Amino acid sequence: MGGKYGAIAEGASFRASSRERRSRAAIRRAHTRDASASSDRRPESLPLYPNRSTPRRSGRGWRVKLATISRLAVFAAATATSSWGQSSPTAAAQTVVASTAKRAKVPFGAGERMEYDVKFGALRVGNAHMEVVALDNLRGRPAWHTAFWVQGGNFLYRVNDVYESWMDAETLSSLRFVQELEEGGKDVERRFEIYPERAIFIQTSKKPQKEEKSVSQPLDDGSFLYFLRTIPLVVGETYDFDRYFRPDRNPVRIRVLRKERIKVPAGTFDAIVVQPIIKTKGIFSENGRAEVWLSDDERHIMLQLKSRLKFGSLNLYLKSYFQSPNS
Repeated sequence: MGGKYGAIAEGASFRASSRERRSRAAIRRAHTRDASASSDRRPESLPLYPNRSTPRRSGRGWRVKLATISRLAVFAAATATSSWGQSSPTAAAQTVVASTAKRAKVPFGAGERMEYDVKFGALRVGNAHMEVVALDNLRGRPAWHTAFWVQGGNFLYRVNDVYESWMDAETLSSLRFVQELEEGGKDVERRFEIYPERAIFIQTSKKPQKEEKSVSQPLDDGSFLYFLRTIPLVVGETYDFDRYFRPDRNPVRIRVLRKERIKVPAGTFDAIVVQPIIKTKGIFSENGRAEVWLSDDERHIMLQLKSRLKFGSLNLYLKSYFQSPNS
């Protein structure tokens, strides 16, 4: 592989920077700290709406369930999104890069954080968090750094997965996608550098590294969610997007099903329900029947996710929301 992209791929700039690693470590520490807290101790957070009160405080199967949960929630995050601001429940979110570059208007910002209970049927099996970590500088351009992580299991099988995305703050195209999976004692890292200007991507965690065809406005699992928060959702409409960074997975289809009021641990909200479908096996296939509830306002915050699978239902419920301070 030649040219400047080949040189970059072979060089240190393709490896996680020290700040990225500190950021990722902070994410894991924050998640571990939250997970170890008592189940009836709720973190202090801003309510989604000022006039609503804070909620009252009050073997193989595990491998399939929890690994599926992490992949499910990551795309659900990628099918929800729309506004910017800056505040942070973790130190990592405070590393906001100042930039005068033009930015797309969005409904999220650095420091926005959502926390979820993860259930398999009626059984609570873990926690999931989704956060806008910071506005970073990647390859000389401002990029939103987002993270989704899920942790849970039992004494037989544990999962601690982190999915990170970097997307161009102006075009909302994906620039980098990282998966760090700790499942059942096995660690896997997948790292993709994505170049919208050349419509290619390189999986830098795999040898030999090679350029693979992508699309001109690519999105990964995480950035898809934030992109979707920026578009209007009309009940009865179906939206097709040829923007997934792996072309063979396109189109990604979003069906807008209905509106309804729902109750989750964070409160009672008006919601719009969407069904994401991608060309893959599992939850988001046409047979997966996954549905995502988004707040029926300009922010499109993911309130709830449910899916019906052969071995039962996997569900996420919003329990806490930290708003970006500049939202």
